[in-house]
Amino acid sequence: MPRDAVLTLTPAGLYCPAGDFHVDPWRPVPRAVITHGHADHARPGSAAYLCTPATAPVLRHRLGDVAVQTLAYGAPLGLGGARVSLHPAGHVPGSAQVRIEVGGEVWVVSGDYKLEDDGLSTPFAPLACHVFISECTFGLPVFAWRPQPEIVAEIMSWVQEVAAEGRTPVLAAYSLGKAQRLIAALAPLAPILTHGAIESTTAALRAHGVPLPETEPATDPKAQRGRLLLVPPAVLGSDWLRRFGPVSTAVASGWMRLRGVRRRRGADRGFVISDHADWAGLNAAIAATGAERVFVTHGYTAVFRRWLEAQGLDARVLATEFMGDDTE
Repeated sequence: MPRDAVLTLTPAGLYCPAGDFHVDPWRPVPRAVITHGHADHARPGSAAYLCTPATAPVLRHRLGDVAVQTLAYGAPLGLGGARVSLHPAGHVPGSAQVRIEVGGEVWVVSGDYKLEDDGLSTPFAPLACHVFISECTFGLPVFAWRPQPEIVAEIMSWVQEVAAEGRTPVLAAYSLGKAQRLIAALAPLAPILTHGAIESTTAALRAHGVPLPETEPATDPKAQRGRLLLVPPAVLGSDWLRRFGPVSTAVASGWMRLRGVRRRRGADRGFVISDHADWAGLNAAIAATGAERVFVTHGYTAVFRRWLEAQGLDARVLATEFMGDDTE
């Protein structure tokens, strides 16, 4: 990045010299502007955090009693010589793109995002800018998502089949975002059983006012067998899960589009549902910004950069410590 750029890359992450703040830093800093609460974007140790109201309870749940300032979507805030605002990213509840304007130059940091309206997160809002920093977690043409209602219908059918066989259906999903999206989409099955990590995160969002159906902590394996159980991916194959007797396991993730990943996860089923944009979504989002320059990060960066260059864009790879994965 040029030295006079709106954002520069430092050992702690993306830094705005004009405003003296970092965006999603991966080291402790005096002021961190946070796009969303996933662990690779919201890390502990910073003196002060700025985020949306819906992200704040997640930060406090994960990071403890930290200093958090909230900023509503679209509200401008002056930080030094920079004008900052947060805008919907559609990734998870409260997720935001960060718009930074310095001297008439506008840069937007996407964080993680998706274009499909999942019925829970505030839908993605494209922003006109000069420079767009975009994730490209699923930046290959093979990644093409089917509409959510189709996937939800498949999950419902699978749950019914497994229960009829006398087994417990166990669905693995990331504790923040994906789990709540499924809880909302599978409302006819409420109350869904949840692992403690998902239940506590869901409670934090529900307390903030995020509308979510009733859930029930999975604490009594004998009495609760046979009902849909929602767990973090790391729980699959654990001693904790074995207490629920015969089970059938599934993983909800964009990576389930790849057969090799499905085999490595060792689950019985894979449902392709992601909180990240697919190939078409990435291209549509970038085109909507009208950006003159695009930095791509965390994902298939080299391939996606070449594709964007072939479309006539000034595209570059930005090396960051963001993971971009939607599983734990």
